[in-house]
Amino acid sequence: MKIKDITKYLEEIAPLNYQESYDNSGLIVGNPEQEINSVLISLDCTEAVVEEAISKNCGLIISHHPIVFSGLKKLTGRNYVERTVIKAIKNDIAIYAIHTNLDNIQGGVSSMMADKLGLENQAILRPKEGLLKKLVVYVPRTHVDALRASLFEAGAGQIGDYDQCSYNTAGYGTFRPLSGANPTIGQIGEQERVEETKIEVIFPVQQERKILVAMFASHPYEEVAYHIINLENTHSYVGSGAIGNLAEPMSEENFLALLKDRFDLKVIRHTTTLSKEINRVALCGGAGGFLLNDAIRSGADIFITADYKYHEFFDAEGKILIADIGHFESEQFTQELLFEIIRKKFANFAVLLTEIDTNPIKYYS
Repeated sequence: MKIKDITKYLEEIAPLNYQESYDNSGLIVGNPEQEINSVLISLDCTEAVVEEAISKNCGLIISHHPIVFSGLKKLTGRNYVERTVIKAIKNDIAIYAIHTNLDNIQGGVSSMMADKLGLENQAILRPKEGLLKKLVVYVPRTHVDALRASLFEAGAGQIGDYDQCSYNTAGYGTFRPLSGANPTIGQIGEQERVEETKIEVIFPVQQERKILVAMFASHPYEEVAYHIINLENTHSYVGSGAIGNLAEPMSEENFLALLKDRFDLKVIRHTTTLSKEINRVALCGGAGGFLLNDAIRSGADIFITADYKYHEFFDAEGKILIADIGHFESEQFTQELLFEIIRKKFANFAVLLTEIDTNPIKYYS
C-alpha cells in the first residue's frame, strides 16, 4: 500500500490539529505516494532504528517522538538528528511522527497508562479549547430532514456521548432573484417569502470542508445562507493527561508497588507520602508537570508523569503525591498502542515493533 493510506488513517484517529504548537507530528521524511510493504514502530527514531528498518525492509518508520522538532537549516551529519534523516533519505525510508496529537486523544498515550493501572471512569485531565465550531444554516422546511441527515453523516452534531445533536428554529426567509440567477423557488425580479428552518450544529474544526461539501450537495438553494462561528467550548474527548479512579482505594505504599510492577520500573521518584489512601489517579505520558494544578483541582490523590525537576517537586505543597516514573517508562506502551491501531485497520499488512531499546537513560544498581 501507499504511505498515505496509513497516515490518512492515523490522522483520522489523531488529527494533526490536535498537536501542540511546538510539535512536529506528521510525515517528516518521505513521499506519501511511496509504496511500502511493511512498517516499523518505535518510540524514538534513531540511526539504529533506521538501520533496523533497512534490514527488515520496512519502508516506513512510525515513531512517537519526531526526529525533527524544529527546522533543519543544514544536513551535514554533525549530530544524530541530521545523521538519522540523511540515512533515511539515502535508503528511501519514510519517517512519520505521531506525538502530542496521539497524547491528546482519549484512548491515546495517557489513556493507555490508565488502562495498565485498571482505572475506571476515565476522562481527559485538561480538555482542549479551540477545536470546535458551529454551523448555522437556513433551509426550506421541505428539505430540513435531508440536510440535517447529510450534516450528521459528515460528522456534525456530536457532543460528548451524544450524536445527531442540532438546534432548529422555525421562521421565514425573504429574497428577490436578480437577473442571471437560477432560483429553485421564486421568479426573477419578484420578492419571495419561504418558510425556513435555521439549523445549528457543532462540529470539530478538521471536519469543516467535509461538512460544507455535504451542506452544499444537500441544500436546494443556488446561494446558501450560512455562517460558521468559532467556539471557545472545550472538547471533552481531546486534551492533555487522563484521570480515573481505582476500583478499590489503596495505601500509598501499595499503590506505588503496583505502579512499579505494572510499568516494570527500576525506580520511582516521588514526593513525601501523605499518609492517605489513593483512590483518584491523574497521569500524563512524558513531561506532564504543566498539569499539576489540573490534577489537584480534579481531586486526584496522586499525579504520575515524568521529567520533574528538583524544585518542581515542592509545588505539590502537601496537596498531592507526585510520582515521576521516567519519560520512556511513561510512554513505553505507545508502541503497543500504535501496533493495535494499525493492525485493526490493516490486518494483513506487516507491522513490526522495534527490537531496539531507544531509552537514552540507564540505571545502575
